[in-house]
Amino acid sequence: MRKLLLLISIILLSCNDDDKTEDPVLCTLEARPGLEITVKDAMDDIFLVEGVEVVATDNEYVETLENIIGTNVFVGAHERKGTYTIVVNKTGYTTSTNGPIIVNEDICHVITESLEVLLRKNQ
Repeated sequence: MRKLLLLISIILLSCNDDDKTEDPVLCTLEARPGLEITVKDAMDDIFLVEGVEVVATDNEYVETLENIIGTNVFVGAHERKGTYTIVVNKTGYTTSTNGPIIVNEDICHVITESLEVLLRKNQ
């Protein structure tokens, strides 16, 4: 009886359809930003970083995005999908509200959404 069960088990295991198996997905351990924002002066087309505040809101979730030091990029919403409104403030400029920006995810990480915001100087 044991030999029969062993034989049946071997047959069932060997019937596995190897042609339909997929390669394993290898995800990295890094945390990717959901949002990547750059801010420019609308008239001069120069990047604005100093004194710029970029705030992302998704319902009750609110985050002030961080500038990557040495770049013109503000990032946030790390590994967080959602539907965001982006508000950009800088003294001497009109506040800019943008959205909705939809951040989706794949099997491993969020898919970063990039946005360039143009700020206009106050009159």
